[in-house]
Parts: sequence; structure tokens; C-alpha cells
Amino acid sequence: MNLDLSGKTAMVCGSTQGIGKASAIELALLGANVVLVARNEESLKTAMKDLDVSRGQKHNFLVADFQQSNQLRDKLDSFVATQGAIHILVNNTGGPPSGLIQNAKVDEFLQAFNNHLVCNHILVQALIEGMKDAKYGRVINIISTSVKIPLKNLGVSNTIRAAVANWSKTLANEVASYGITVNNVLPGATLTGRLSAIIENKSKNTGESLNEIKNEMESEIPLGRFAEPSEVANAVAFLASPAASYITGINVPVDGGRTGNL
Repeated sequence: MNLDLSGKTAMVCGSTQGIGKASAIELALLGANVVLVARNEESLKTAMKDLDVSRGQKHNFLVADFQQSNQLRDKLDSFVATQGAIHILVNNTGGPPSGLIQNAKVDEFLQAFNNHLVCNHILVQALIEGMKDAKYGRVINIISTSVKIPLKNLGVSNTIRAAVANWSKTLANEVASYGITVNNVLPGATLTGRLSAIIENKSKNTGESLNEIKNEMESEIPLGRFAEPSEVANAVAFLASPAASYITGINVPVDGGRTGNL
């Protein structure tokens, strides 16, 4: 099985913590040069120190705030012009706050749509020509199992994630002839800051203790525990590799069996 990413460059968004950082680490271990993307420069510099360089990989970072999407394309164009093509794009950004959809404000939908779908689209448009020229491209979107079954108390997230999933499938069909694959990784409950925030918010709203909510959530998972970010990152790394060349347009749940359908 060819998992070697030597000579390939991967851009990983939201890569200073959680699933994004874990994905960057795994891609570097497979030999890729990694470009970290986030809005905090100091955090990017710190995260870059954790990336493997044993094969001579050269890592870099790009400071970008997805809430300012009008500036993102210019930054990407400038980066590619000076640093070269990107072969692997991992679209990943923090999810919208939890809450009932009936209580959601219009601005919450607009902001989430911008941060997730619009920025994903800008990234792809800026990088796709380099993938075509290289005859190698991997677009991997970190979404959520909610694209299969909506999750309770995540109204805005359920809505926007579904839009991203359908955008991804459409894109996969359009670019397949260029040797570019587009897939979605759907994390279940994973030990990240977002999971902690969801548990804390539910505790505040219900009066249940953090431990009670944690135990309740884990009881819904057949494997009986939350995922480590590295376990989600393993799926990302495989889909980025040459071994996954004939896999495109699919959703890959990494959820310990929690999702109630195939």
C-alpha cells in the first residue's frame, strides 16, 4: 500500500489544535510538506515545531481569518505564487455554537455558511489549478456525522454541514477526470475543545453535571469512548495518500459506530 507523500505539499486549515493539528502531524509523518493555516501566528509557529522533518520536509504556515473571507483569496494567490502548488487540501474549521434551530439567529447561519462553505470554496478555487497541473489532488473536508443523521441541539451546524457535504459531492464529480479526489471525513464525538464546549453548554442548560453528560454521550457509542483526534487524522492521512486514488465523493464516518445508519 502506497502511503508515501514525499514531494507532496498539504495545506491544513484550523491546524493549531484538535483534529486539524493531528491531521497535519500525520501528513508530515507520511513525508508531506505541510502548510498550517489558522488566524493566530504564534500558535502556528508553536504547532509547526511538532511536525516531522526526518525526510527533509519543509513546513510553512499561512495566517488567515475565515471571518474575513474577502481577504482569503488574495492571501492564497500570493502564497501559491511564491511557494508553489498545493497537492492536498484539508478543509477544517471550528463548528458553529450549539443550540436549538428554532432559536438560531439569521446571522449565525450566515457566519457559519461563510466560515465553512464559502471559505472551502475559495480555497479550492485558489488551489485547484495546481492540483490539475500536478495530476494529483486530494480535497478532504472535515464535516460531521450530522450529514447522515442530524444531531440534537446543533441546529445551525446540522444545516451548514449538509450544504458542505453536497458541495463536496458535486465538486468530486466535476474534478475526478483530473486525478483529483474529494472526500468528507465525519468525526463523531472527539476529544477536542469543541466537544468540551458542547458538554459545558448542555450542563449549563440542563443542570446535569459534566460527568453525567460525558457518561451519557459515551453510552451512545458502541466502542464506549470518545475518539482521539489522531484517530480521525488517520482517516484523513489515508484519503490524502496515493493508496486512496480510486476513492472519491464519499463520506467516511469516524465515530466509533455511533451513527445509526450505514
